[in-house]
Amino acid sequence: MPDPAAAPAPEPPGAVSSPPPLAAGLYLVGTPIGNLEDVTLRALRVLRSATHILAEDTRRTRLLLDRHGIRTPMISCHKFNERARAEEILGRIRAGEALALVTDAGMPGISDPGARAAAAVRAAGLPVAVVPGPCALSAAVALCGQTESRGFLFEGFLDHKTAARRRRLLELAEFPVPVVFYESTHRILKLLDEVEQELGSERKLFIARELTKKFEETRTGTPAELRAHYAVHSFKGEFVVILLPA
Repeated sequence: MPDPAAAPAPEPPGAVSSPPPLAAGLYLVGTPIGNLEDVTLRALRVLRSATHILAEDTRRTRLLLDRHGIRTPMISCHKFNERARAEEILGRIRAGEALALVTDAGMPGISDPGARAAAAVRAAGLPVAVVPGPCALSAAVALCGQTESRGFLFEGFLDHKTAARRRRLLELAEFPVPVVFYESTHRILKLLDEVEQELGSERKLFIARELTKKFEETRTGTPAELRAHYAVHSFKGEFVVILLPA
């Protein structure tokens, strides 16, 4: 089946026309993780041409849309109502609508809303297309430079409960490939303590903070070295943590 979000054929020189309407379906659209310039032409075309945009936070998405003069109406779709939205999404697609789904930043479904909606639409036999874009996971893995031949394991967010987090760290300790986590400002120092206590003081981590933003920062070191750094430097923002193999 041809991709319903594929770029249209180029117009002859000098031709002026509106983009063709999108085929009915669900479009998972990657959006910038920080720098608003990191958005593809195809993503902008789909957002502009969609019937509605399903947005994790309409206020956050409005900043991107206003930057590019896009006036497509939005519908709230986040982790607390995504399951309940499923029937509405299916009904709209069956009625001929093209729905673009975005999260606050990055690729839908990667530790963000979108997976349930995509699964429901696919299970109903309706079209789902992806419009690739920025992702903190792939950006951090590229910066780390440790996965060219061995790959990596993506763990997402660890459990917020201390005992479960520690158990999972021990399970992951002997993986022969880098293990990637997402972590918040509020738990990053706690994670460093847990890695040191459970996996040893010499275990090294690569940390990327605020990727593509003004204060983007990357560091590699032991938990103690990283704690010393954050004792005198900001550790606000969003983190990608990569546990390097023993």
